[in-house]
Amino acid sequence: MGGASEHDNAMRWFLQQANGGDVLVLRTTGSDGYNDYLQNQLGVSVNSVETIVCHSPACALETYIHDKISKAEAIWFAGGDQWEYISYWRNTPVDSLINRGIHERKMAIGGTSAGMAIQGGAYFSAQNGTITSQAALMNPFDLAMTISTEPFIMNDQLSNVITDTHYDNPDRKGRHVTFMARNYVDNALPTRGIACEEYTAVCIDTNGFCKIYGDYPNYDEDVYFIQPNCELTDNTPETFTTATPLTWNRSGKALKVYHAKGTQNGTQTFNLSNWKEGSGGVWEHWYVVNGQLYMGSGTAPGCSLDMTENGLDSWLDLPNPMSGIVDLKETVREIIVFDLKGSICLSQSGSFQFDSARIKNGSYILQVSTEERVYSRRIQIQN
Repeated sequence: MGGASEHDNAMRWFLQQANGGDVLVLRTTGSDGYNDYLQNQLGVSVNSVETIVCHSPACALETYIHDKISKAEAIWFAGGDQWEYISYWRNTPVDSLINRGIHERKMAIGGTSAGMAIQGGAYFSAQNGTITSQAALMNPFDLAMTISTEPFIMNDQLSNVITDTHYDNPDRKGRHVTFMARNYVDNALPTRGIACEEYTAVCIDTNGFCKIYGDYPNYDEDVYFIQPNCELTDNTPETFTTATPLTWNRSGKALKVYHAKGTQNGTQTFNLSNWKEGSGGVWEHWYVVNGQLYMGSGTAPGCSLDMTENGLDSWLDLPNPMSGIVDLKETVREIIVFDLKGSICLSQSGSFQFDSARIKNGSYILQVSTEERVYSRRIQIQN
C-alpha cells in the first residue's frame, strides 16, 4: 500500500487472508490506532488484532514478540522509517520467525509506506536517508543510494522485485528506475519493480495474481509494474558509473511498464506468475537518457525475462529451502551459486544433480544455464 490512508477494500482483502485468525501490527513509531480499525470497522471477523511498537533494537530479543509472531496468521507493517525496521529486526529472531511463518504457515504479510518498502527481495534501505529522483538519476552511486539484497522479508512472489511508495508525492519514478538499474548491475540480475501511488494498494494472492485497489475514476490513482525489456538482446544500462547521469535507453525501449488504475473493487489486475498478463491497464516503454526519464506508449512483452525465479521453478521444480542432493529434471550446462555479495561459492558443469551440502547454510543466488537460457533465483540452503 502506497503510504497515505488505508484503502478499506484492500484491507478487507488482507484480513480475509488471516482466515479468522490473529493479526499482528508491527511498527517502530506511533501507537495502536490500527487495532479498532482492523478489528471492528471493516466487517471482517478475526480472532484478535494487536499492535507492538518497537522503540529500539532490543525489542528483537523480547520473547513476548517472538510468541506473538509465531501465532499470527497475518502481519501488517505500518509506515515510518524503513531503516528502523531493517536495523532493528534484520538477522534477528524477528525476521527469522516472520519468514518461518510465511513459508511454513502461509502467513499473510502486508504493509504501507515503509512497510511496503521492506518487502522486496531487493530493497531501498534508506540507511543514509532518502533520495530524490533527480539525485538518483544524476548519480546512481550517490551515498544515499543504499540498495540491499541481504535477506530480510523472504516472500517468494517478490524475490526479484524492488518496491517503491508515495509514487506521486513526490515523484519517485526516476529513483525507482535507478534502484532497479543499480541492483541489476551490482548483482547481475534483472530486477523488477512494483510501485504504488499514495492511495493505492496491490493485493497479491498465492498464485501471483494481483488485484489493484484505489479510487479511480474519482481520482487518478496509479500502480506500476516495471521490468527490463526481455525482447532486447542486451537490456542493461548503457551508462552506469559514479557521478555520471544514468542512461538506460535501448532505443527508447529499455523498460516494459504495466500501468493500471486502482479501483474500489480491484477490477484491474496483473499476473506476477509471468509478468505479461493484465486487465484494465496499458503498457508503456520507459527509458533514461543522460539522467532524464522518458515515458511513452508501449507494447506487452512477447517473452519473459531470461533470469526469473518463476521460470526456474516451473522448469526444474527445485525445492526452496534446499538440503542434501537435489535431482534436476535434465542435465544442464552450468550451475553457479553466488553469495549475496556476488562471490562464487560453487560452480559445476554438465550436471543433473546439485549437492547443496557442499555449501554452508544461508541465502544465495542460484544460476542455472542451459544451451538456450539462463535462470536465476534466490535460494536458502538448510542442511
